[in-house]
Amino acid sequence: MNYRKLGKTNFNISEIALGTWQVGGKWGSGFNEKKAETIINTAIDNGVNFIDTADVYENGLSEIAVGKAIRSRSERIYMATKCGRFINPHVNEGYQPKILRQYVENSLRRMQLDAVDLIQLHCPPTEVFYRTEIFELFDKLKQEGKILNLGVSVEKVEEALKAIEYENVSTVQIIFNLFRQRPSELFFKEAQKKDIGIIVRVPLASGLLTGKFTSETAFHNQDHRFFNREGASFDKGETFSGINYDLGLQAVNEIKKLFPEVQNLAPIALQWILSFNEISCIIPGASSENQVISNLSTFDLPELTPEKIAAMNAVYEQYIKKEVHHLW
Repeated sequence: MNYRKLGKTNFNISEIALGTWQVGGKWGSGFNEKKAETIINTAIDNGVNFIDTADVYENGLSEIAVGKAIRSRSERIYMATKCGRFINPHVNEGYQPKILRQYVENSLRRMQLDAVDLIQLHCPPTEVFYRTEIFELFDKLKQEGKILNLGVSVEKVEEALKAIEYENVSTVQIIFNLFRQRPSELFFKEAQKKDIGIIVRVPLASGLLTGKFTSETAFHNQDHRFFNREGASFDKGETFSGINYDLGLQAVNEIKKLFPEVQNLAPIALQWILSFNEISCIIPGASSENQVISNLSTFDLPELTPEKIAAMNAVYEQYIKKEVHHLW
């Protein structure tokens, strides 16, 4: 495992961490506490020391599993959770300091921890990023010892750039992958100037970049890849990075031609992300031990050559850029 500094937090965290949206079961298939425990501990056993969760993941069960795992280990494991998505309807007016405070305290109770290493606003509406009283709340929570750092999870580059204007924002979690390249332009430069930790989510474009999907692949009807392709339930950009599924398959087939000997493209897709020094870590999810090991096998590969990276980027330019680059 390799480690990088998480911005102003000064945490030294694993380049590949663990996201827990679907830990303990595939999307739509329900939560399995034993499986979640096994996945989390497999990641830690292999050098992962940063785990990302959220209060809404499995309605709090993910936080419970993460907290239990952290308390059972002797290693220093950094944990991040998120708050805000329980607000329903999920609109700007619903974001109130009193409500957010309660969410943070609920998370601490579920995880049975004294403090959260990193609390993140969970993809709030854009208007929330222009409300100073929301960000001031987290200074108070830090003074009370309930949180150590504040971060944000965002949908759009605009939101990321606004968030890092607040001095107490230490990290930004953002979608970035071979099919979502816009953040590497202005945002990465500005984040580096302000020592902001960049946490990359949806690194495999909801599995598209594993190269394992086909036009015949069927998803469970409770899986967001089945019901959210047009953004029916939450931001469209979360599912397949907002790309039309069939177009994504065409682009993936072109990438496969660059690596004809490779059966699983996931480690290569992660390695492409890690070629950006501004990034602190990637948080791929896992619904099995094998997926954890697959993600970590990135470190077993020879380094991508500049020629290979250029060829991968050319696929983005030809197939993807004109469709989504301007949207997020």
